[in-house]
Amino acid sequence: MSAALASLYAQHLAQVVHDSDAALAASGHDSLLIAAGTPRLRFLDDQAPPFVASPHFLRWLPLTDTPGSWIVHVPGSKPRLIFLQPRDYWHVVPETPRGYWVEHFDIITVADENAARLQLERVLGEHSAILGEEGAAGADLAPNNPPALLARLHWTRACKTPYEITLMRAASRIGARGHRAAARAFHAGASEFEIHIAYLAAAGLSESELPYANIIGLDTHGSVLHYTRLERARPQSRRSLLIDAGGQYAGYASDITRTHAASGQGDFAALIASMEEMQQILCLGVRAGQPYPALHEEAHRLLGGVLAQHGLVRCSAEAAFAQGITRTFLPHGLGHLLGLQVHDIGGHQSAPEGGRTAPPSEHPYLRLTRTLEPGMVVTIEPGLYFIPMLLDALRATSAGSDVDWTRVEALLPCGGIRIEDDVLCTTGDPHNLTREAFAALDAA
Repeated sequence: MSAALASLYAQHLAQVVHDSDAALAASGHDSLLIAAGTPRLRFLDDQAPPFVASPHFLRWLPLTDTPGSWIVHVPGSKPRLIFLQPRDYWHVVPETPRGYWVEHFDIITVADENAARLQLERVLGEHSAILGEEGAAGADLAPNNPPALLARLHWTRACKTPYEITLMRAASRIGARGHRAAARAFHAGASEFEIHIAYLAAAGLSESELPYANIIGLDTHGSVLHYTRLERARPQSRRSLLIDAGGQYAGYASDITRTHAASGQGDFAALIASMEEMQQILCLGVRAGQPYPALHEEAHRLLGGVLAQHGLVRCSAEAAFAQGITRTFLPHGLGHLLGLQVHDIGGHQSAPEGGRTAPPSEHPYLRLTRTLEPGMVVTIEPGLYFIPMLLDALRATSAGSDVDWTRVEALLPCGGIRIEDDVLCTTGDPHNLTREAFAALDAA
């Protein structure tokens, strides 16, 4: 894949430089210093969580494990990488950079943070923009993170280049392999923890390399939206599995959810099939010019139809939507931007200059309120959950009389359903990166 990436990367870097130059000009800055970041020790401890590089650093180049390194960009000059390669026998030292991207940078290798700081001071000026966490290079080089500049970078980052899409396709294939192995483990009777291990092995990732902690819930655990406990014991009987797990490649993420019914759970399997049909309709709605909140609202209208079709409500689909019944069964947003972050930043931003478009008051957890544009990758992840605390609240309202509670109680032990794909918005039909990845596995 490196040969194909070389050409795509040159185009990508040109776009990144263009976006950065425009952001610098608009915010009144003349140079850009971007920290990869450094590990932060836990409170009162000498250990740090796994290092995660800044997404601003990773957009320039695919170095995911080079803490203490910096990118320096001055408009009109070749970008510079200050590469920290310490003399260290406690840890693995980052390898000398090589690959399709190195020719595009002036690379200066330093052995410690003081040497890196000296290199930065050569370009640092009154109008430098410094992006990073507090303490990224000492008190004398504190990041200023100019809001006007960051707003423009966050806005443009939402639309991915062909190079970025190629990396996200690779991440999707990694995630698809893990999901196939997880499904096999579930049907073979594995515990949540054993399913997790099967996923890691098939994906070829360690836990620290996952884009987010795997959500693997059997039965009622599937109704806990961010369930990550991972029970070690195998349940005596099983009804369902909800697994939300992704892959990562060169810093770019995939985000995939599937729900499986155990043998003998025919009603729940039929409900999953209807949710699958609904989800695929919504994926086709990922088109340029589509306001994402309207697509989220369409998900609730369609969910009303699923509830009516399966006898969970006695009223019409439209009545279930109008009364807010669907919000009990789908309390989260339809999806979000995806890229270098699982929940890519800028989803609520209203313009390149900044501003915030809040989600509708009745859907406060919607992470994306922008209108879709070509190059955006979004998740489409409708759900249908049996969450006791929300069901109890609905039962106490007048709308509760339109719910068939006997039917709900019968399905409540299955927890819930979520089906999630990563979908690329184009100038024409959407490209479903997740379905493409599963299809490639089938064809191999």
